[in-house]
Amino acid sequence: MNIRKSLVILALAACFNVSLAQQTVTSPEESLDSIAADLQLNDSVAIDSLLPWEQAVAAKLDRCVQSPLLQTTQAAIMVWDLDADSAIYCFNHRQLMRPASTEKLLTAITAIDRLGGSYQFKTELAYTGSIDNHTLNGDLHCIGGMDPRFNGDDLNAFVESVRRMGIDTIRGGLVADRSFKESATLGEGWCWDDDNPVLSPLLINREDNLLERFEALLLKAHITIIPTTTTKPGRRAPVPKKICTRFHTIDQILMKMMKDSDNLYAESMFYQIAAADGNRPATAKNTATIIKRLITKLGLDASQYYIADGSGLSLYNYVSAELETMFLRHAFRNEKIFIHLYPSLPIAGVDGTLKNRMKHTFTQGNVRAKTGTLSRVISLAGYCKAANGHNLCFAILNQGIPKASMARAFQDRVCQILCEP
Repeated sequence: MNIRKSLVILALAACFNVSLAQQTVTSPEESLDSIAADLQLNDSVAIDSLLPWEQAVAAKLDRCVQSPLLQTTQAAIMVWDLDADSAIYCFNHRQLMRPASTEKLLTAITAIDRLGGSYQFKTELAYTGSIDNHTLNGDLHCIGGMDPRFNGDDLNAFVESVRRMGIDTIRGGLVADRSFKESATLGEGWCWDDDNPVLSPLLINREDNLLERFEALLLKAHITIIPTTTTKPGRRAPVPKKICTRFHTIDQILMKMMKDSDNLYAESMFYQIAAADGNRPATAKNTATIIKRLITKLGLDASQYYIADGSGLSLYNYVSAELETMFLRHAFRNEKIFIHLYPSLPIAGVDGTLKNRMKHTFTQGNVRAKTGTLSRVISLAGYCKAANGHNLCFAILNQGIPKASMARAFQDRVCQILCEP
């Protein structure tokens, strides 16, 4: 066996956690051939297809993971060459870890895949009853669609739509329709002392007081409300008739969700996935089931992972570097997904949560990735371009970190290795 092939196989053996000591063969060459066959069988890695630059990257990363940081903490890395469509580096890539906000990648990619790039986040105003002589004998219904961008301008548009109908009196009431999602206002596994968003489908400026503000604006517009019961007991409530719809696009949600790592935006997108599949009220378990269908489609064992929420706030989420890398690969190979995902990712040294990181010659403006931060958990996953022009995707998960800056420095160094000549 030639020296080059031996070195490549040894590198891949380390990549896929295969040990020579575990082999029961009688010679080193036979052991290497056995590992090669095992790797090709189980991981579809073509040994002879590795390029010299890939070997150089792997060698540098091998030295990188010898960092003293990893002697007392956990790390997982996977790097995938998107042009060659093969793994070029793996380190604990199948170990289950908490993803923190890199969980948002799974949410975003599944959402674009299922909902499409033209999907809209809607909040609607409707009425029941009849309109007679400038009086609505019935109710106004605010129908929540969990649009995190709904704001004062949108609410003013609701008021204006009532005025345009010539209504100056409402004999009925204001109804908040929150049937879009389950009633829980916090996610499973969220810490009580964290800065948690309120998971209501009917928010205004991120607060759950839309109905109160709507009533105040109606009164200010000289529209009188006379509280009256409009639905008789035992009778089915009539279907509301739409007056006004306010919406924001999936791209508007994605930009803030990914660039700023906004948890409310991520949870809103998470529930859209289930609701669009006809689940009303939508639940976190509905969405987790849909995400796991995509995991299975990508050829991985969905039962190995736990998806608790869409933002990564939950301590119950467990994924792997391999899973995140395969999601990134799936997005890259599907233009209808990638065209929406890629512009939303923070750019190293330029914007979002990477604005102040990786201001190096080869990484600044090159690395586009989602960051993740929880107590003692730091993660990074995204895309970059190698010096030879190959597109790469990667996932780096660090846990048990005593100081966040230590893990970020480690991740920045990994990215620099991927990008430099």
